[in-house]
Amino acid sequence: MTRFAVIGTGALGGFYGGLLARAGSEVHFLMRSDAEYVRENGLRVDSHQGDFHVPKVNVYSDVREMPNCDCIILALKSTQNHVLPDLLPPLMHGDSMVLVLQNGLHVEQATRAVVGPGRVAGGCCFLCSNKIGPGHIRHLDYGKILMGPYRGLGDSEPGPTMERLAIIQSEMNSAGIDCHTTESLTLARWRKLMWNIPFNGLSVILNSSTNRIMEHPDSRALAESIIREVRQTACDCGHLIEPEFVQYMMDHTDEMVPYDSSMRLDFLAGRPIEVEAIYGNALRAAQRANVKAPIIQVLYQQLKFLAEHRA
Repeated sequence: MTRFAVIGTGALGGFYGGLLARAGSEVHFLMRSDAEYVRENGLRVDSHQGDFHVPKVNVYSDVREMPNCDCIILALKSTQNHVLPDLLPPLMHGDSMVLVLQNGLHVEQATRAVVGPGRVAGGCCFLCSNKIGPGHIRHLDYGKILMGPYRGLGDSEPGPTMERLAIIQSEMNSAGIDCHTTESLTLARWRKLMWNIPFNGLSVILNSSTNRIMEHPDSRALAESIIREVRQTACDCGHLIEPEFVQYMMDHTDEMVPYDSSMRLDFLAGRPIEVEAIYGNALRAAQRANVKAPIIQVLYQQLKFLAEHRA
C-alpha cells in the first residue's frame, strides 16, 4: 500500500487526502494553523456525494517530524512554491514521487528543481471545493483528477512510469476519487487552461462568480472569446485540441453550481493570486513558439496590476 503525504490541506488537499484516509490509506498531513484542531477533532468533509468525518488523522506542523512517503501530494498554491526546498526533501526516499496538484502550466518545474527529473507527476483537478473552517472542507461539485508524468519544458525527459501512476490511480479509485491517467500532461494542462484562464481572471476583474459571468451576454461572449484564444494558442504551440472543446467548456460552466473561483477567493482575502502559473507561464510558452496571444496578455497585465494595487 502506498504511503501518502499531503502538503497543503485546504479545499483540494483536504478533500482528496480525506477520501484516501477514510478508505484506510496511510496518509500524513502537513498543516499549519489547523494542526492542533484537527489532531483533536479530526477532518470533516461536507459533500454532495455524502458527508464524512475522519476522527483520527496523522497531523504534523513540522515536516521534519513526518515519515518518508511514497507519494507526496503537493496541494499548495503555486504562489508558495518558494518553500518547496524546505518541505520536500525530508519526505523523500529513493523511490518517492511527487504528484503536483496545482493550477497552471509547467507548475511542476519548481518541484523538479528540488527533487530532480523523473520523480514528478502532475495532475489537473476538476473540482469545486472550498475550505470553510479549521479542518472543514465543503465539496460542491466534480472531483476528477487527470494525472500524467512530468517530462520537463520540452516534454522529453523521463517521468514516473505509467505503471507507477496506475498504482496511484487504483488506490485513488478505490477511495472514491475519479482519477485517470494520461501520457500527455502538457496537453491536459492546456485543456484545463481553457477554463482557468477565462474564469479565474474574469472572476477577479469583473468581481463575479461563474454563474454571473455566464448569465450576462457581454461577459459570456468575452469568456468564449478567451476560451477560443487559449485553444488556438495551445494548437499553435503543438498541442492540438478539437474545436468542439470550446462549446464543451461553455456547456460545462453553464452546468456548474454557482461558484467563486479560487483566484477570486484568494484576491478577496488578500492572499497572493496565481497570475504567473496560469497566465505568465502560458504566455512564456507562447513566446517560445513565437505565438501571439493578445487577450491572454491583456488579462495578465490587468491581474498583475490588481494584485499589486488592491485596496
